Amino acid sequence: MLRDTAYVLKKLEWMRAERIWPNGLRYLWTDAFGVVLYVSLYRELGEQHWLQAAEELVAEVERVLRRPRGLRIGEAPDRDGQYFHYLAMWLFALARLGDVRTEYRARGTALAHEIHPAFVIPHRGVIWKMKEDLSAPYPGTALGAMDAYDGYVVYRLLDETALASEIGELRELIERDYRKLEIGQDLGLGMMLWLAHFFPQEPWAQVQSTRSLGTLDTMWIDPPGYFCRAPGLPQVKFAFTNYGVSLGLQAADAWPERVTRINDFFEQWRSGDEYDREAITWVMACTSHLPGVFLAQ
Repeated sequence: MLRDTAYVLKKLEWMRAERIWPNGLRYLWTDAFGVVLYVSLYRELGEQHWLQAAEELVAEVERVLRRPRGLRIGEAPDRDGQYFHYLAMWLFALARLGDVRTEYRARGTALAHEIHPAFVIPHRGVIWKMKEDLSAPYPGTALGAMDAYDGYVVYRLLDETALASEIGELRELIERDYRKLEIGQDLGLGMMLWLAHFFPQEPWAQVQSTRSLGTLDTMWIDPPGYFCRAPGLPQVKFAFTNYGVSLGLQAADAWPERVTRINDFFEQWRSGDEYDREAITWVMACTSHLPGVFLAQ
C-alpha cells in the first residue's frame, strides 16, 4: 500500500489554488473520494484539521446536493438524477468518517434505508440511475451490472444489523449473478477488486477477483505502462479510471510495479481535454498515492 502523503499534500494545495477542488463544483463521486482521503490524512498524520475538513466537506455536499430523498449526482446542470453507485460510495465515505465520529455512521445508515426501496427491485436487480426525486428510473436506464455488489459491501460496512433486510436482498442478487458476470471496463474492474477485498473468503469475491485480474492483464499496455479502457481498445485511456484500477490493485495486493507505472505515466501525460483539470482526475490520483482507509482495516 502506498503512503505518499507528500504527493497528496502538494496536489491538494495545487487544486485549491486552481479552484479545482474542494472549492469547485460539487460532484458526489469525487467528493466521496475526497472525504475518505481527508480521513486517511487524519489517520496518517494525526492532525485534527483533516478531520474538520472531512466534516466541512460532508456539510457542503449535503447543502448543495441533498434532495428530499438521496443526493443529486452533481452541481452542474448536466449532472442531474441520482446514481446508486455514487450513493454507495458516499455511504462508504460516511462509514469511514463514522469510524471517528459515530454520528456519521448513523446518518449513512438512515440514507441507505431512504434510497434502497427506490433503486432495488427484489429478485430482479438494481436500477443504476433514478430521476432526481427518486420517483422513477431515469429515461433509458436499465439494471446495473455492479450496483448490487456496491450496496452489499457498503451496507455491511455501515451496519449489518440495521441493514440486514437490505443486505439479504442484495446478497440474493449477487448469488444469482456472480458466476456469469464479465466486466469489460477498466474502472469497473478496479472497483470490483476493491469491493471484493473486504470479504475475500466469499465465493463471489474469489471468482470476481480472479476474473478481474485476468481481464486487466489483457488490457495492460507496455510500453508506456497503463491500462486501456477496455479489451481491444489499446489507444483509449483515462487517468481517473487508471487511478481506480490502482486502488483495486492495492486492495488486492497485486502488481505493485504496475501501480507505480500508472502513477508515473499519468502524472506526466495530458489528455488535452477537460479531464486535465477535472477534480475527479486529481482527487483519484491522490487516492492512488494514499489509499489509506479505502482499504480494509
